[in-house]
Amino acid sequence: MEAGNKIGSAAHPSSLPPPVRGGASVGTLGRHLASRLVQIGVKDVFSVPGDFNLTLLDHLIAEPELNLIGCCNELNAGYAADGYARAKGVGACVVTFTVGGLSVLNAIAGAYSENLPVICIVGGPNSNDYGTNRILHHTIGLPDFSQELRCFQTITCAQAVVNNLDDAHELIDTAISTALKESKPVYISISCNLPAIPHPTFAREPVPFFLAPKVSNQLGLEAAVEAAAEFLNKAVKPVLVGGPKLRVAKAQDAFVNLADASGYPISVMPSGKGLVPEHHPHFIGTYWGAVSTSFCGEIVESADAYVFVGPIFNDYSSVGYSLLIKKEKAIIVQPNRVTIGNGPSFGWVFMSDFLSALAKKLKKNSTAVENYRRIFVPPGMPLKYGNDEPLRVNVLFKHIQEMLTGDSAVIAETGDSWFNCQKLRLPENCGYEFQMQYGSIGWSVGATLGYAQAAKDKRVIACIGDGSFQVTAQDISTMIRSGQKTIIFLINNGGYTIEVEIHDGPYNVIKNWNYTALVDAIHNGAGKCWTAKVRTENELKEAIATATGAKKDALCFIEVYAHKDDTSKELLEWGSRVSSANSRPPNPQ
Repeated sequence: MEAGNKIGSAAHPSSLPPPVRGGASVGTLGRHLASRLVQIGVKDVFSVPGDFNLTLLDHLIAEPELNLIGCCNELNAGYAADGYARAKGVGACVVTFTVGGLSVLNAIAGAYSENLPVICIVGGPNSNDYGTNRILHHTIGLPDFSQELRCFQTITCAQAVVNNLDDAHELIDTAISTALKESKPVYISISCNLPAIPHPTFAREPVPFFLAPKVSNQLGLEAAVEAAAEFLNKAVKPVLVGGPKLRVAKAQDAFVNLADASGYPISVMPSGKGLVPEHHPHFIGTYWGAVSTSFCGEIVESADAYVFVGPIFNDYSSVGYSLLIKKEKAIIVQPNRVTIGNGPSFGWVFMSDFLSALAKKLKKNSTAVENYRRIFVPPGMPLKYGNDEPLRVNVLFKHIQEMLTGDSAVIAETGDSWFNCQKLRLPENCGYEFQMQYGSIGWSVGATLGYAQAAKDKRVIACIGDGSFQVTAQDISTMIRSGQKTIIFLINNGGYTIEVEIHDGPYNVIKNWNYTALVDAIHNGAGKCWTAKVRTENELKEAIATATGAKKDALCFIEVYAHKDDTSKELLEWGSRVSSANSRPPNPQ
């Protein structure tokens, strides 16, 4: 499998390194890194400049295929690289030593939790300062430069500290290939005095990047498929459930082929939404225990066999550990392992290989689909009380549903938007992203910036709560500067509503901002941006008409006023169950 195509070998004359003795010209570290990023599919790098990374940034700018996007802070640069990786398969950010590195840590941890290959590049100290007892600025005042590295070791799959040109080529390529193979972030620190120095190891045109394909253990694959087929073919009403690791295993197509071949109904775990086609005739909704889509949870939990493909069972996805799933009825398919009931487990069996082979061995069985269609009743419409009644959240999402097409993508912020967006039925090719495993409030602002930059063929619709927006609001500025045309629905309900439903207190109430005035101030007449405040359904309709009509080429920021207690019913149920799980007393000693 080739991880990226060879792109743009011709460079601007100003970016070429100076000739060296003997007339042969060689490349530089900075140019090699820029070329590698382009080869693996990175066209935009999110950065915050600092004195240790400035020379490196010069070399990234000199690469004609690479676009440098300056962000307002490192946290948002990291979130943007996360969002970019979701759309493009890999992302990158560049920050400065320690003050930048420790600031981006939270975003990189989130990317690790979501299995996203993000190349985090840090401008490091001058190579001559390593091994001395010098104290440098941007450190905590000790002659030890390893603090940042030690922090990154637990949230990246590989780390490279490049302070010597002789092994820089190997360190950089190993780190990048490890990120792609493991689908996790990596950390690359580059001494500030090295990017511009020519060195023979950097060929002027780096050879195309290549990753050897992973191949399943053939005997293990055959045994796993045989055991799974026997297990499922004797079941009466089996079901398929897709999880978030479908992405990292690149197994979405194999999952659909299995659904087509088997006739089983398909549902999706909440954190896997967007990875399973919701226009499929066998799609029955989100399986989320007690807060599942109506009729979906009942069909899954009453099945006598279920295949969970790439699941993550945590306290949030299990609704406070309350799923009615029995291990002996389950086949768990992870990216490189298959476990059948309480019985055998087969390692080095890759998800896509397993699903494709299993599809050929299953008898067609549509019993559970037919059961679902028998009991299914379409969801009701929100009641209308009057033209000037305050806008309710369920009415807002009825209109967002009507906006969705295959050219849209939804970004759902941590909070009640999780539950409201989960209920949206996604048309074919409509993107969908949220951060369920890590759940860092504020993630969506930077992630929207990165996703929209990567997926320029889609119009992003972001649903963000006021509390989350206050954490990372500044990079609306970068969206406007980059000419993005995202529609942001800012849901102003006066606080951290998701936390109110888990455990309420005065700390969940926030200072109200004039959000549209803030965005207008950031816009400041430069770039395309339009804002609106919405309090009723008619005002919402007018705002959506403008955002999708006259202002379709602008960033549209729509502030929606909602009552502080206007939440989805799913959040109320989920919050009480998670609260119960959080408040379990200590086990007796």
